[in-house]
Amino acid sequence: MTSGPDFSDDFRTGLETLLRWRRDVRRFKPTPLAEGTLERLLELASIAPSVGLSQPWRFVVVESPERRNAVKRCFERCNAEALAYFSGERAALYARLKLAGLAEAPCQFAVFADRTTGQGHGLGRLTMPATIDYSAVMAVHTLWLAARAEGIGVGWVSILDPAEMTEILDTPPEWTLIGYFCVGYPSEEHDVPTLQREGWEQRRPPVMIRR
Repeated sequence: MTSGPDFSDDFRTGLETLLRWRRDVRRFKPTPLAEGTLERLLELASIAPSVGLSQPWRFVVVESPERRNAVKRCFERCNAEALAYFSGERAALYARLKLAGLAEAPCQFAVFADRTTGQGHGLGRLTMPATIDYSAVMAVHTLWLAARAEGIGVGWVSILDPAEMTEILDTPPEWTLIGYFCVGYPSEEHDVPTLQREGWEQRRPPVMIRR
């Protein structure tokens, strides 16, 4: 049996700092990532936990200007529809928010969950099939923390039409879109989430119920 690592107090303090400084980045520098950086981050993402060791995440790196422009148009249309949902001061605040870094981020990729994967042989998901999607989200979070540790920012773009994204990226219809991600070096740093700074919402303590 292999002994586990002995994580020091300094390591635990650093980990808490990493968790607190992880941000959803919308403003990026144009500086490209060093060659091989994205591939390395995706490898780290792939050691995330997954139900039944299914590893259902599918990464689609988007480099084509035509596809990127199509994604941007999809976002702009969906964002306009979302704006119409709000009214009054909330609508004015929504209109001021910068909700994507699609024009600036040097690296962009989509994450899909393959619900039809045979890997894992269905273990742990017969009664809760959504655990396939949850597993893909765990990979995203793993990548996000690894990127932040290197000073790289990640922004999650969720204001998109999944069916249209499947068409734009030419992915199998059985893959479920988890999100579209912008990656690059942040042009500014904040220890408070943007939505909290802008007055959209405040971070709250955990909801904990004892039974």
